[in-house]
Amino acid sequence: MAAVLLIGLTMVPTAAADQVARLRPVVLERFDHDTVAFTEGMFVDGATLYESTGLEGKSELRELDAGTGRLRRAVPLPPAYFGEGIADAGAHLWQLTYENGVAIEWDKATLTMLREVPLDGQGWGLCRAGDRLIRSDGSPVLRIHRLGDMRETGTLAVTYNEIQVSGLNSLDCVGNRIWANVFPTDQIIEIDATTGVVTAVAYATALRDAAWQGDIGVLNGIAHLGGASGNGQFLVTGKYWPAVYRVRFEPATPAEIQVR
Repeated sequence: MAAVLLIGLTMVPTAAADQVARLRPVVLERFDHDTVAFTEGMFVDGATLYESTGLEGKSELRELDAGTGRLRRAVPLPPAYFGEGIADAGAHLWQLTYENGVAIEWDKATLTMLREVPLDGQGWGLCRAGDRLIRSDGSPVLRIHRLGDMRETGTLAVTYNEIQVSGLNSLDCVGNRIWANVFPTDQIIEIDATTGVVTAVAYATALRDAAWQGDIGVLNGIAHLGGASGNGQFLVTGKYWPAVYRVRFEPATPAEIQVR
């Protein structure tokens, strides 16, 4: 059985990891975030931020202003559903469920549910990479789906120094890179979408709001700005977090690396 790396405990910089960039988030802007939102995924389309929240009986699809965080609309999922990651699909979007065995296709203009399609295994994170969707299920293997119907077409194993990485959660696809929150840590990794190799680790513990240490959940939710190719800036938040941060990632010194 192949070794599996739990990043939060063992992804500490070493000489062997010199080829992996170590990053820190630089906060450019902060705006309020609903502290009852159990954030499971998000993406930005122009001036709009779409957010999926989880928990049975509380899951929603939300539409917000990407510049201010102001809520525009929110639609509840069926009470038995646990919402998970979401991804853009043009005029539509896809939303995963955790263990309900379905993915939901929504109309973006009206936020109406169009259909449900079968989903094999758990749904965690989701992002769009061109004409493909990339899904995480908490394992070291990302699953590749067709954009139009969510049919699974392949897999991609994620590795750090040739060891598989577990806990892959919320996803964001930017060009040939996949950014992934790593559960249950405050780390975000950058993955080569062709090879599955981790190319960077961002240590984001500094984003935690000290006044909310006892009440907030894990870091979860990342969405790039600037269209499909990105502009180097991201929105990041977490479950029950009181803020969404607009950040860019810069090289981190050893003193700036906090492992949590």
